[in-house]
Amino acid sequence: MPRRPKPVLGPSELSKILANLNRAPRPELVNLKSLKLTYAFRNDHFAARHFVQEELPRIRYANPSLNIEVNKVPKTRKDTWKPEMVVEFENGPTQTLSMDHKWSTSIFEQLMELAGGTPWQRWKKERKAAGLPLVNEPTPKPKEEQKPKREVPMSQLWDTSKKGAAAILP
Repeated sequence: MPRRPKPVLGPSELSKILANLNRAPRPELVNLKSLKLTYAFRNDHFAARHFVQEELPRIRYANPSLNIEVNKVPKTRKDTWKPEMVVEFENGPTQTLSMDHKWSTSIFEQLMELAGGTPWQRWKKERKAAGLPLVNEPTPKPKEEQKPKREVPMSQLWDTSKKGAAAILP
């Protein structure tokens, strides 16, 4: 009896994760000692939250020795502090980047401008020559279409000729 052909499977979850971690531009940060991010625990600072979810794993993968500290601080409606990223260089100085009212990609571009080095400059030249944006903007998830609710008359919900619990039971 001949063997059944094996089905061709799509990319695995691991290969998708690795493709995301290795996508261009590679966030190799030079002369950087640490990153300290501070943003609200919930209900605010969405750009910082997206940056941490989308870009920080890539930064960690490309810079395993970089010290990254993320502080999620409780914030009430009365508090007015802004999310920030403190970038500390190996030779001592620090610089604070505001993450308020920005896209996660613009925060990434700002960080790469600060510490991206020559690979980032090369990437910028290539993208500019091709007429493309530096970093692709995130694509929003498509909204699911809601099915219209169908109105069912009460007489169809159960048999009105029966009495008691029997009227509800099938």
